[in-house]
Formats: sequence, structure tokens, C-alpha cells
Amino acid sequence: MNFKRSTTSMAIALMALSLVSMTSIQQEAFALNQGMSITATTEKTGNMITITGKTVSDYDITFAVVSPSGNNVVGVNQISPDNDGNFATTFTIGSGWKENGFYSIKAKQGVSSLYEVEVLVEVTNGITLRSTSVTEGNLETGIFKPNENNAARDMGIILDEIIAEEGSTMFGVTGTTDRVSQDITLKVIAPNGNVVKVAQVSPMLDGEFSAEITVGGSLWKQDGVYTVTVRQFDDPKYTASTEVGIKDGVVIPEFGTIAAMILAVAIISIIAVSAKSRLSIIPRY
Repeated sequence: MNFKRSTTSMAIALMALSLVSMTSIQQEAFALNQGMSITATTEKTGNMITITGKTVSDYDITFAVVSPSGNNVVGVNQISPDNDGNFATTFTIGSGWKENGFYSIKAKQGVSSLYEVEVLVEVTNGITLRSTSVTEGNLETGIFKPNENNAARDMGIILDEIIAEEGSTMFGVTGTTDRVSQDITLKVIAPNGNVVKVAQVSPMLDGEFSAEITVGGSLWKQDGVYTVTVRQFDDPKYTASTEVGIKDGVVIPEFGTIAAMILAVAIISIIAVSAKSRLSIIPRY
């Protein structure tokens, strides 16, 4: 009798354990199978923003496009995902898009925060200046995380090598940026740390920028390597620098190489003199 009771108790315990395990597995699967992601795609010098995405919910998705200042809603829409959870819509840049900057496209589905996603698209003078594809979402991890391949945010500012002729009193600075609505601050810093030149540079519509710097004068007296720095935002991606050699008030593009050659010649001369001195002090028989 006791054996039967113990067997029954064991069976009940195993059943309860199985139910708990199944519930845990189902909860884990449900936790991973949720969320939504959207992608905003634009063409260079276009007036259309294409939105595509995927979700695991079958609720309708509402969209709101908010101006850079946050004061105006310039576009709204509501769509239903297909049987596979895919969806797509477009927004045309119109007369209401008067502000320059990043417009926020917010997608919302249901009441859960897991189904709220936002992407930013830059609009300047009523057009998108470049081709971009920006993805945001939490479909795979359940944690809001930007796409690592987001070119619109990861490119930053790029500074090219200095353009100059040896012996010239002028050199050119060129580069590119993916933010054309913000001026770029350019600084030239002497070898002793003094700032010898400050300028504001406006990028063109394709993101390219350039400036011509004239050397010479009381601020350029120190010979050595001058550092040229461009900065657009506080983000490190929008700060870049390069170097140019200045000697006797003119540009020496390969100043570093010349200095290394001079150092090498000096070392060889010292070795030669030392060797000759040692030979001269050896007693002769």
C-alpha cells in the first residue's frame, strides 16, 4: 500500500516537473519570438522614403513622421502586415517638410514597448541628399539595438591627405562628411600646441568640403609638423586630423621623411667620426 502511494506521488511529481519544463520552454520560445524591425531607404537627391519591415504580431502598424524640432507631425499612415509578418509603405517629402535635419519615423504596433521602433532620416531643402538604408529593431534579441551596418550614422567625417607643392606658401584641405547641414570647424595647430588657424567650412550637397590655408607670418615661425583637425559634432566619428610639414614658412609635404633622412645622416656621421677617433688613438708601432 505504501509502495503504491509512493509510486503515485512520484508520478505526480514527475508530471508537475514536466509541466514546469514545458512552460519554461514555451516561455523562452515566446520571449525570443517577438518584436519588430523596420528599414528606411532613400535615394540620392530624392523625395521618397521607403519603409519596409517585419513583425511577429498581426496587429495593424501605425506610422508617424515627426520634424527635427519635434513640433510637427508631417506624415501618418496605418498598414497591416502580411501572413509572414512583412510590411511596406512609403512617405513622400512634401511642402510640410520645411525643416532641415533628421526626421523621426516612428512605428507602433499594439501596446507593448517591444513593438515601438524609430528610425531617423535626414532631409535637407526638401530632398534626401544621399542613398541610405537605416535599420532599427528588436526582432531577434528582444533588446532595442541599431543595425551595425547603418551607413548613415557610421560614416562620419573623413579627411584626405594634404594637397600641397613643396616650397609653397599654401596647402589644400579636402574631405567628406555624411552630415551636410552642419558647418565644419577647421583648426591648424603648431608643433608647440598653439592654434595658428581657425576656419568654418560648409560641406557641399554631396558631402565634400575643401579649404585653402595660407602659411607664413608670425604664427608659422616654428619648423615642424603642423596638425590639421576638422570637427563637426562631439561624436568622435566627426573628428579627423592629418599633418603637414612647415619649414622656414613654406610647406614641406614630406617633412617627416626629410627629418628621418637628416637623422640617419647624422647618426652615420657620428659613427664615422667615432670610428676615426678610435683609430687615431691606437698606438702605432
